[in-house]
Amino acid sequence: MVRFSVLFVILLFGLFTLEVLKPVQDHVILPFTAGLAHVSVFIIELFDSGVESMGKVIRDIDSGFAVSIEPGCNGVEALIILFAAIFAFPAPLKHKLIGFAIGFVAIQSLNLVRIISLFYMGQWNMTWFNWFHLYLWQALIILDALVVWLIWLRMLPPRSQGGPPQGGAEAAAAGEPAR
Repeated sequence: MVRFSVLFVILLFGLFTLEVLKPVQDHVILPFTAGLAHVSVFIIELFDSGVESMGKVIRDIDSGFAVSIEPGCNGVEALIILFAAIFAFPAPLKHKLIGFAIGFVAIQSLNLVRIISLFYMGQWNMTWFNWFHLYLWQALIILDALVVWLIWLRMLPPRSQGGPPQGGAEAAAAGEPAR
């Protein structure tokens, strides 16, 4: 548990430090965020054609209302927390990669729902927009990362304890002769 805790904190510190560096912001975070805006508009356009994205901004063409997907709203922080939790835990690399890939999809899927709902909520009522944006959705995205991690933990195969092979002491304890 100590190893997990120390590695988790080191990964968090390192990844959050890396995230705020200007080159990482310019070449990874901002293009990723613009991609989220583009995907959000693609989904919105399935139902409403009067929307466009410009970089990280989603704008309603008719009303001019726009939302900008800022740091903290792109799900990257939740992904960092999930990554640190998964990769700090002692498990096979294959399981870590699969868990993070599934978690990435889960977090960003919920984040797309968040972005689209806030886009429409902001056009309807700014008081509710602010409350949902600052409190409810922030908590739900982090909770999503926690739930994914807990499910991932439950899905891990049991760790071998290095005990005797099947048919040895276990067979003798069950009253069967050892082979």
